[in-house]
Amino acid sequence: MNETDIITLYFARDEAAIEKTAEKYGRLCHSIAYNILGSDEDAKECVNDTYVGLWNAIPPEKPTSLTAFTSKITRNLALKRAETLARQKRSQALTVSIEELTKILPDESISDGIDDGDIGAAISDFLRGEGRDARNVFLRKYYFFDSVSEIAKRYGFSESKVKSMLYRTRNRLREYLIKEGIKI
Repeated sequence: MNETDIITLYFARDEAAIEKTAEKYGRLCHSIAYNILGSDEDAKECVNDTYVGLWNAIPPEKPTSLTAFTSKITRNLALKRAETLARQKRSQALTVSIEELTKILPDESISDGIDDGDIGAAISDFLRGEGRDARNVFLRKYYFFDSVSEIAKRYGFSESKVKSMLYRTRNRLREYLIKEGIKI
């Protein structure tokens, strides 16, 4: 069943929409949640919450990409859940990933007139200009929170190459944001 058919089921308030979503996106959602939370049990709960979130969001939302919409809901739920967990239980990969990005993203106190949407749009524009490998590695690390070893295995790179790609991409992103007038 394709995305359009599943969205149609949501608009018809047919509970089969959840079943079809689970079949098509369950593994992706679990992977995203697990990479953020580091716990199979927490990831399963997050995936179930994703289905509830989709049910509540569609309608009125009509996503152009159900894959992206579902991934975004899962990611946001997992990040919220990670915030509520004790800091000692946080995944090391999540903490490191967030720390790496905070070094190149603006602080709310110094970004006059710039909101999160502006920063998100600038990052998206930057990534569109990057090569496919650099873009994919960046997204796997900072959106899906894959570990360096998982990224290396996925793309057939050495871990040192992945680390180097991430370092260089972060630096180019920082320069790009500054060039776009976003104070770091």
